[in-house]
Amino acid sequence: MGTPEMSGEILEHVIQEGFDVVGLVCQEDKEVGRDKHKEAVPTKKVALAHGIPVFQPHKIRLDFEFAKTLGYDVLLTMAYGQIIPQGLLDLAKVGNINLHGSILPKYRGAAPIQRSIMAGDDETGCTLMEMVAAMDAGVAYDIEKIKIEDEDNYTSLCKKMAEAGKALVSRDLLKYANGELKGEEQKEKDVTIAAKIKPEDEHLPLYLSVRGAFNYVRGLSEEPGAYLLLEGKKLKVYKCHIENKKVIRAVGEVVPDKKKLLVQFYDGMLSLDVVQLEGKKKMDASSFINGAHLSDHILME
Repeated sequence: MGTPEMSGEILEHVIQEGFDVVGLVCQEDKEVGRDKHKEAVPTKKVALAHGIPVFQPHKIRLDFEFAKTLGYDVLLTMAYGQIIPQGLLDLAKVGNINLHGSILPKYRGAAPIQRSIMAGDDETGCTLMEMVAAMDAGVAYDIEKIKIEDEDNYTSLCKKMAEAGKALVSRDLLKYANGELKGEEQKEKDVTIAAKIKPEDEHLPLYLSVRGAFNYVRGLSEEPGAYLLLEGKKLKVYKCHIENKKVIRAVGEVVPDKKKLLVQFYDGMLSLDVVQLEGKKKMDASSFINGAHLSDHILME
């Protein structure tokens, strides 16, 4: 069970490792482009290429009858996108495991990769864990750790997460199926929650430190993209860097510069390197400044 690109990489790896995949469960196809045409989600493309049956229930908690006929030993999940009901968990002959994008019990929940970058962590990992009714609360079987570099964003860290997941599949999946893996209970006192990224979370808070803002942008790039408001329009920020620790303007003010788009935070300036104004194309800061004709003392919100 899985939907995005990194889940597709895991599915391909499971197939290449020689496991018999009897079905894929993924989210419904997404509407893309201006014409809103339907495009298969990444895992579905992999499954169809290998002749694997694909199931895309709108709500898995109401529709999992199909799984009763598959006769599978293990249910493996990575980033499926819906809460899996107990009735479905009861069907696996051996059990149900999940590749979760954090070092559990830290960052249980929907957005562990994004929240880890946004928090400024320098390390994360992929945890192979037992699936139980409570969210991400099952025993942990194995962890593959990942270093988070300053150059990493959500997109690049997802690629690293896929590689970590592959390592866990190679190391542990057969052992799990044969009952040879021993899990370790999570310490409840160390639990933190990685809440889902909501549309309002995409608005970059100007009260952050310049380092905090840098991390926030990385955590939401390339998708969905953090934004500031420029004269009432959303200005998406896909790439940025900390320019300096100077404070010469009010927080949120654009600092005049012919080639750089600098925004003042309370402890320094953030350079917005790749941006996209609402209704326009993505572009570098220099191109944006050339076309924007920004007046002095303009404020971001």
